[in-house]
Amino acid sequence: MAAVDSFQLLYREISRSCSSYFEALALVGAVYATRRAVVLLRDCCTVVRVHFLPRMMPSGKLTQRYGDWAVIYGASEPVARAYAQELAQNGVSIIFITQDSSSVRDIVAFLTQMYGVETSVVIANFSLGQAAGKPITEALRGKDIGFLVNCVDETLASSPRSLIEIPEQDVLDQVNRNVTAATLMARLVLPGMVERSRGAVVNISSGACCRPQHGRVTLTAFTVR
Repeated sequence: MAAVDSFQLLYREISRSCSSYFEALALVGAVYATRRAVVLLRDCCTVVRVHFLPRMMPSGKLTQRYGDWAVIYGASEPVARAYAQELAQNGVSIIFITQDSSSVRDIVAFLTQMYGVETSVVIANFSLGQAAGKPITEALRGKDIGFLVNCVDETLASSPRSLIEIPEQDVLDQVNRNVTAATLMARLVLPGMVERSRGAVVNISSGACCRPQHGRVTLTAFTVR
């Protein structure tokens, strides 16, 4: 076999002519690998900081770090109820904001009896617009609000419907119960939190914001608000 037909010779010649490209690709690969390593390290640090350090080194009671009271809107939903129970277990008193007191009657009785915390129920009809904030403002007056929990209305996911099949009034009611309510609640509690330099706002959404589903355009729209 002639030397010019040798695979090793051809490979050497091709590698010599493409060496600059190989170096560029190697540099790109190194930059990408470094970036991914930094992201992975950051995520690991976040996991340790959020999930492990608080358990290893407790930093005091929630009432001391945030405040004595929590405001929960949408407590008829299971996730919001779980938040209410966890907060009450840590000695935080609860103010429930709802349009129907019967939807929170059981959880109010349970928290009061089980954990001995104060509870309050405020009836607010967000279809009234700005007027809905008046009873809430009165209920919050003079209270050290440390938490606000807003939960999306689960009834949006009950049955798939095309947007054109939903009456206009129902769409407006859904906007008021979700977007308007969550925004107004934040507007009402934030001034006190800013003044005290402490507090937490939790907006509970839905997985539909990451994976839209057919016939549930309203749920998707409200969960990405």
